[in-house]
Amino acid sequence: MATPLSAHPDWIEHRRPGDRELLGWMQPEGDGFVVIDLLGRRRSGVLDWLEAEEALEEIGIGYLADIYELQLESGEWLRVRLAEVSPARIIAKKDDFGDMNADQVYYPLPFPMPETLRPR
Repeated sequence: MATPLSAHPDWIEHRRPGDRELLGWMQPEGDGFVVIDLLGRRRSGVLDWLEAEEALEEIGIGYLADIYELQLESGEWLRVRLAEVSPARIIAKKDDFGDMNADQVYYPLPFPMPETLRPR
C-alpha cells in the first residue's frame, strides 16, 4: 500500500536552486533535520538546516538513473530501472537494456522504497 506524502506532513521539501527540481525532504528530528531522498530513504543523521540542504544538493537525483534489483515473489532478484518515483508510489521496470522490441514489464511498489528493491 502506498504511503502518500500527506502521511508525512512534517517533511519539508527541498528544491534545487535554479531549476527548482525536487531533491528530497528534510524531516525535523530533535533540534535538527534528517535528509530523506526521493525514494523515502533516510540519508543522514541529524543535521542543522544548512547542512541538510547541502546534503540533499550533494546527493542530487542521479541515483534515480542507477540500476536496481527487485526481489520477486520467487526470491529471485531481477535487474530493474526506476520508471516513476513519487510520494504515492515507485514503479520499477524490468531492464530491457534498451531493446525497443522487448516486452515492457512494470512493477508498482510502495513509497518509501521497500526492502525488496535495492541498488545493484
